[in-house]
Amino acid sequence: MFKRNDDTETASVRLASESAGRAPVKSGARSVSVIGPTLVFKGELSADEDLIIEGTIEGTIAHQQKNLTVGKQGRVKANIHAKSVTIEGSVQGDVRGDEFVLLSPGANVSGNLSSPRIQMSDGAVFNGRVEMSTRQPELSVAKPAPRERSISS
Repeated sequence: MFKRNDDTETASVRLASESAGRAPVKSGARSVSVIGPTLVFKGELSADEDLIIEGTIEGTIAHQQKNLTVGKQGRVKANIHAKSVTIEGSVQGDVRGDEFVLLSPGANVSGNLSSPRIQMSDGAVFNGRVEMSTRQPELSVAKPAPRERSISS
């Protein structure tokens, strides 16, 4: 009689994405939150799911284990740290992506970018410094200490 629809979460994400002018998010068990265009948030933002920002955020965004997208309507005045960062809107602040940072056409970024992979599309505006590193620990090989020899007569 009451059949649970496993697509309930996906449907809500699809509706939120469509209302924000985005293509529907199709992900099996992936959880995605959308901050809508009329929402204004000030403070420290962190979550344990992927995030799409279409509203206005001021403060800091810590999303180290997840993906963050600043949508076309998104306006962010914050330092961002996420697994991957895609920017389509406006960001004022430093952006750090543990895997990559993508500046899409129409992106406007004023701040430093730090990531092992960075892509800037035609039409993106960027003002800042770029730091690319793989962040892999250096292997150190211990060298044996030189031996002292004594000569007996």
